[in-house]
Amino acid sequence: MLPVALFLAFLLLPVLEIYVIIQVGELIGGWPTVALLLAESILGAWIIRYEGRRAWRALKETFGGGGMPDRELADAGLVLVGGVLLLTPGFVTDLFGFLFVLPFTRPLVRLLLSRYVARRVSTARRRATLRFGDLGDLGGVYGPGPGEPEPEPGHRVVRGEVIEEDQETDRR
Repeated sequence: MLPVALFLAFLLLPVLEIYVIIQVGELIGGWPTVALLLAESILGAWIIRYEGRRAWRALKETFGGGGMPDRELADAGLVLVGGVLLLTPGFVTDLFGFLFVLPFTRPLVRLLLSRYVARRVSTARRRATLRFGDLGDLGGVYGPGPGEPEPEPGHRVVRGEVIEEDQETDRR
């Protein structure tokens, strides 16, 4: 489904952009339309520069503090995608670019994106359960499994299998 949606987006978005540019050009004139597109690109570049630095600084501070940078990574990604959209000529891409980059609209976009991702993960988990059955706890990989004791503090448990070699291979 996603490849079809991306194909349609890449096919229909340029057509939509041209249509909107023509409509705006008929409404305000050709040169004012070009001037408006240039002004949006310049304003977008300035906002990207400012917000990109801010997102980078927040990301570095979170990494330095040892925290999990989930919000900061999402903001940096949104600023990056918004910057690409703002530098692409057109009014529709600029609208979405400003939504992704501006600090007062970005939290809403981040919330909608996180809900979308959570829904997709939940759907994938349900499909995996239907196909492979309940996998239960993946004990041993990410910690002790059900019924297994906790390792002593400071000790690391390495799970493995002992394979006894033949006496002939030891002689060689």
